[in-house]
Amino acid sequence: MAEAADIKGTVPSPARRWLRRTLTVAVGAPLLAGLLQAPVVTSPAVAAPSATTAEDATGSKTVDVSIDTLTPSSPAEGDTVTVKGTVTNRGKKAVTDASVELRVGPRMSSRSEIEQATRRTGYRDDSDPAPVQDGPTAKIPELGAGLGADFSLSVPVADLGLDEAGVYQLGVSLTGQTSDRPYPRVLGIERTFLPYQPEPTEKKTQLTYLWPLIASAHVSAETATDDQRTPVFEDDALVAELRPGGRLDQMVSLGRNLPVTWVIDPDLLATVDAMANGYRVKDGSLHVPGTNKELAERWLGELEKAVQGRKVVALPFADPDLASLAHHGKDVPGSLGHLQSATALAGVTVETVLHVQPSTDFAWPVEGAVDPSIVAVATSAGADKVIARSDSVRDDLSYTPTAARPLGNGSTTAVVSDALLSTAFEGDMVRAEGSTLAVQKFLSQSLAITLEQPEKQRSVVVAPQRMPTVAQAQTMATALHGLSGRRWSQPSDLVTAATAKPDPNASTTVPSGSRYPKKLRDQELQVQAFRDMKTTRDELNDFKVVLTFPDRVVTPFGNAISRETSTSWRGRTRAAAIYRGNVQDYLQRLTKGIQLVDKSDLTLSGRSATIPVTVQNKLVQGVDHLVLRLVSNNGNRLKINGERAAELPVKVGAGHSQSVKFDATAAVNGQVPVTAQLYTEDGTPYGKPMSFTVKVSEITPTVMLVIAGGVLLLVLAGVRMYTQRKRLAAQAAEAETAEPAGGAAETAEKAEEPEGAGPAEPGPEPGKNDTAGPEQPSDPTLDTAPESGDPSATGEKVDR
Repeated sequence: MAEAADIKGTVPSPARRWLRRTLTVAVGAPLLAGLLQAPVVTSPAVAAPSATTAEDATGSKTVDVSIDTLTPSSPAEGDTVTVKGTVTNRGKKAVTDASVELRVGPRMSSRSEIEQATRRTGYRDDSDPAPVQDGPTAKIPELGAGLGADFSLSVPVADLGLDEAGVYQLGVSLTGQTSDRPYPRVLGIERTFLPYQPEPTEKKTQLTYLWPLIASAHVSAETATDDQRTPVFEDDALVAELRPGGRLDQMVSLGRNLPVTWVIDPDLLATVDAMANGYRVKDGSLHVPGTNKELAERWLGELEKAVQGRKVVALPFADPDLASLAHHGKDVPGSLGHLQSATALAGVTVETVLHVQPSTDFAWPVEGAVDPSIVAVATSAGADKVIARSDSVRDDLSYTPTAARPLGNGSTTAVVSDALLSTAFEGDMVRAEGSTLAVQKFLSQSLAITLEQPEKQRSVVVAPQRMPTVAQAQTMATALHGLSGRRWSQPSDLVTAATAKPDPNASTTVPSGSRYPKKLRDQELQVQAFRDMKTTRDELNDFKVVLTFPDRVVTPFGNAISRETSTSWRGRTRAAAIYRGNVQDYLQRLTKGIQLVDKSDLTLSGRSATIPVTVQNKLVQGVDHLVLRLVSNNGNRLKINGERAAELPVKVGAGHSQSVKFDATAAVNGQVPVTAQLYTEDGTPYGKPMSFTVKVSEITPTVMLVIAGGVLLLVLAGVRMYTQRKRLAAQAAEAETAEPAGGAAETAEKAEEPEGAGPAEPGPEPGKNDTAGPEQPSDPTLDTAPESGDPSATGEKVDR
């Protein structure tokens, strides 16, 4: 019909016009060269202008042309194509007599040609097509410097001259003039692509699109002290993604209406489920109640509805970074073992929260980049399918092969996603211009894949970025809606794609480690990070064996260690280190909750005694399976329970202390250092040792007799003093009774005695039983002979 139209004198199609112009240039150039017959000498100083220079010289970048919408994105026969956008004058001079026009280029023959056209910017007269003849134009009389204007162009598909199915370059240009160049020329152009498939193809491409639900880590290793062990969040930032209009909210609301395979990180489900059941958030040194329980419940409810009857793939818990494990972590003991537990936890978590049975045998390295070590680590945890990407596993073919193929020795299936389709929406999709171009490019590339080998049906997988922004998710949804007509593709799922018959010509070689992108390697977790994780694991293993309810600690810490390996830490090295440090610090605070109470130095008197050592438990659960070892540093001087060292079992209730008593036996006086240390039942030291000194002071029988004799002498001295006081008191009473008879004469005699004379004759002693005075009835009967108060004579024994 197109040929008949040419015969009737109708306007040729843009494709034919483009072909005629090319032939004219190709044929005319040699003729012109033959006529001139003059050699052309190019001076190094006057070199031929480059393509970029040629574009700049025409002024084709003076005006920025933006295509904001193109509807329909993949037109069929009878449709009308409408293009809307804006033009902005970036120059310093006003543009006058401007018009905005549509340009349609010839059918593009390959996917690479689409990519080449994408990279072009300015207008090239020898490369860009002419405006659509008799096509629509938008007149702009004047466009001042820095000013913009909107445009809208509509044209029936029949007037675009699209000869056959394929991808066409569609351009919008502004032609005008400026005061310094007062002649019409193209001052700006924007290109996009128009996929045209009026009738469904016989063999449609099976297209699998992954829809990832992944987020960064927010849950700490801490739990509240209540019976529910309420989880404590590092922050409440996930709320912004869950609320209406947030990233995760948009992923669910958009994905429920799209033919996609859900790829879910179980940690995200566990996190939101914890929010729905009550959670707490760190606020400095405090933990405050979380306030977004209803928001979490709503999101989980919407997600559960969206995934019913769909294929769901569960990544290992917390989406571990397989490349970091392979390149830096596999040589640190225990790292791969934790990957296995994360894989085992994945299926249980998804099934518990969403009530669907997920597939857990897929591994997804970052950006699908693989090497032998990554494949080995990915499959070590039980996954036998690896989601790679075509810019890593490269096919040297003129067409796009089916995604699935055996990898390496054949025991692993590689599902190789298409790199161009997978990266189509990684740019800035906030601006309508970028979003529209990404959609058109995606649809055009998918049609080009089908038309590469229209007689063969192939399976293509698209694995986009792990955490798309809201704008990126909306753009992806728009592109998938553009395929809803199913004229050249039909939706499939990842499980089906993995079982598709491989193309015999597709590459099955695992790329070497040297080909792994440096940009990705620089973002990986380093060896020290995995060593920190091992330290935490070792401390956790020592801690859990002494607990009455170890699961209360093992589960939150095990999940936290899995989060430490998350892919989401890429590009966030400092945040990752802070998270690891918080986990380790909290575990150490818990382990220090079981400790020995410091003792002061002791003095041991005698040959034996009891030494008490107190064990304190500050935890909210009891501890058991501990032993306390007490060691004498000098077994000859001091023995513990008859030996140099002794052990006794320890069992302490929650929030209590226990005193453990040891029998000590001393042999020699002196100081003996003693060390107390807690151990687990397998002999592993627990906590720090405690040391104190025991001062041994052994007391012999002779020393005891001396002490007893001294005490007896003190008692006798006290009795003697008491007796003497009683006797003196009695004598004083007798003297008072005899004073009326001889008191006056005695007084006179004393008065006449000259000063300085010798002592007077002593009178009778008070209390003395003689004729000097009568015996008083109150005087006690003496049990000893009366003593003389006179000075003792020579050789007389004095009883004192």
